[in-house]
Amino acid sequence: MGVADDAPGHVAARFAGGVAVRERAVAGNLVEVVLEDGRTVLVKSAGEPRAARAEAAGLRWLADAGAVRVPAVHGHDGRRLVIDRVPGGRPSPEAARRFGQALAALHAAGAPAFGAPPPGGPEGAFIGLAPLRNVTGADWPAWYAEHRVLPYLRRAVDDGAVLPAEAVAVERLCARLPELAGPAEPPARLHGDLWNGNVLWGDDGNVWLIDPAAHGGHRETDLAMLHLFGCPHLERVLDGYRETAPLADGWRERVGLHQLFPLLVHAVLFGRPYAEQAVEVATRAV
Repeated sequence: MGVADDAPGHVAARFAGGVAVRERAVAGNLVEVVLEDGRTVLVKSAGEPRAARAEAAGLRWLADAGAVRVPAVHGHDGRRLVIDRVPGGRPSPEAARRFGQALAALHAAGAPAFGAPPPGGPEGAFIGLAPLRNVTGADWPAWYAEHRVLPYLRRAVDDGAVLPAEAVAVERLCARLPELAGPAEPPARLHGDLWNGNVLWGDDGNVWLIDPAAHGGHRETDLAMLHLFGCPHLERVLDGYRETAPLADGWRERVGLHQLFPLLVHAVLFGRPYAEQAVEVATRAV
């Protein structure tokens, strides 16, 4: 009996070349495929065709900066993405410092505008399982409020995760963003979903990044995501970052402001506990 055209091994061989000799499910939407020449790739299934396209474009855009390490993209067919597997290693202070330096260089590579998608990426992308609309704007505070915070605040209220009375604090924060956002900065090239699960410590002693929600944004947003869910040796990451690109005064006080969007995304996906965190952040910031 022949192998189905949509089998992971067939998809891997089609995009990465060679012959698939073994495959193994490693997560709900990931299949590891070993090719005849010894290479190992991952076939990642996407529930939405735009998600595979957006992730492929994002990984390539990050790679083009020549700064952070990301898995090579072999191709996608709309529903599945084929990338190299990153062999796992252990976190180390030195790798963390190098990662901080590389992240600063990635951000410095820039983007055409706030909200700009990667070349070839769709306007309608995703952050994890949540939709992410990459609409551009010239002014970060206004763009962040209009295209990141307020759409998810409305969804969280409609879903009952955020109470209407609580939404006032978030709306008040959005109104004050121009004065709270710190010095104006040019659009940075962001990973966009830089939580600890998307930071892989490779066996080569370096950090690799996966699953981007890449777009043009404020560089403090990526750093705030690292703070939100924790990252091994975070202070060493920050040391390396600031050695390469010093941060504007007051950046630590703005961490919560940049965490507001991912907290609201989590409130929509996972409910009330994240909504409470978002409201607390907004209340504290104003």
